[in-house]
Amino acid sequence: MNALQYIQNKYSAKKAPAFKAGDQVKVHVKIKEGEKERVQIFEGVVIKIHRAGGSSSFTVRKMSYGVGVERIFPFQAPVVDKIEVVSSGKVRRAKLYYLRKLFGKKARIINMEEAGPGEQRGAVQAGAAEKPSDTAVSAGS
Repeated sequence: MNALQYIQNKYSAKKAPAFKAGDQVKVHVKIKEGEKERVQIFEGVVIKIHRAGGSSSFTVRKMSYGVGVERIFPFQAPVVDKIEVVSSGKVRRAKLYYLRKLFGKKARIINMEEAGPGEQRGAVQAGAAEKPSDTAVSAGS
């Protein structure tokens, strides 16, 4: 272990909750305005987590008045007060850059609570999409 890693491990006292890409999070950010300091909440979807020891960071994306806003937060930043996981999303990618192109209902992510085990997205229930066949002719002819 070199000196840089030793110092990073020594001063990395903040512990973030376990979350992954696709999760909806609330990041409480300290904002300094003049002499006052307040906490502002930035809520959005985690689209990327960059793991690199002491310089690890995560990117959160939200829609604000129809405009996509992304913000990168270092895990060890003093401006990050706390991180809350609102909901856990079911995604199959580690980096969700494709969400930048999507908007509206297309940009939704399925919650883990809604998607049960073995449940498929867009599955048709039995008998719902079946049409009466043309081969079955009435017995009257």
